[in-house]
Amino acid sequence: MKTHNLELIQEYARKLRLSYMSANLPELIFKAQEDKPTYLDFINQIFCAEIQHRDQKDYQRRFKAAKLPLKYDLDAFDFKSSNGITVQQLKELRDLIWLENCYNIVLMGPPGTGKTFIASGLIYEAIKNGKKAYVYTMEDLINILKVKELSSITMGKYKKIIQADLIAIDDIMTIPLQKNEAVAFFNFINTLHEKIPIIITTNKAPTEWAKTLDDEVLATALLDRLLYRCEVIKLQGTSYRIENRKTIFNNNQ
Repeated sequence: MKTHNLELIQEYARKLRLSYMSANLPELIFKAQEDKPTYLDFINQIFCAEIQHRDQKDYQRRFKAAKLPLKYDLDAFDFKSSNGITVQQLKELRDLIWLENCYNIVLMGPPGTGKTFIASGLIYEAIKNGKKAYVYTMEDLINILKVKELSSITMGKYKKIIQADLIAIDDIMTIPLQKNEAVAFFNFINTLHEKIPIIITTNKAPTEWAKTLDDEVLATALLDRLLYRCEVIKLQGTSYRIENRKTIFNNNQ
């Protein structure tokens, strides 16, 4: 292929936003000259490569935006250190049928029993399946809700959240909320209600939420929405972090 024609096709590809084709056209042409596919097969190969490239970029973008913690691969979940969920139950959660049916998941239990790990792992499973999913701590979420009207950047984050396919809120009701914060959080949950499934992690029973919110009526309304279509999983056991505590010293000495 003449250099002029090659450059012209690359320019067309750029205008059509076919970034993979634009960047790799010489290699694609060279491979076609060796393999000698039919015209139809060659066109199919080009578009297939472009789509795979876009899918990979989209996955990387969604993965980065999810803000997953360091550990999120549920294949590594330690069932020996956490009671309350079986291998089969975790498999069913990873199948994400509950997500399609807009069910919420509440993971309850003391610190270190795998709540955040499971929540993050399910977010990861959703991302692998092409979903937009995010993990937020309760504190980070409250900060977004408080200042979203004052900052265009924060409002952008908020809009992404309410347009997601799945949200995980970590450590809910850990710290007391001011009245305006509690109301803002309720309004947020009400916005997502029956539209976007939510994963909640908490070390407090729902009956204790009223103390954190300092409003029994608001707590009841909040629970009414979260628990309407919901699977509550109560985790027990010793803290995985305590049992597997790291040390800076050589244990052999």
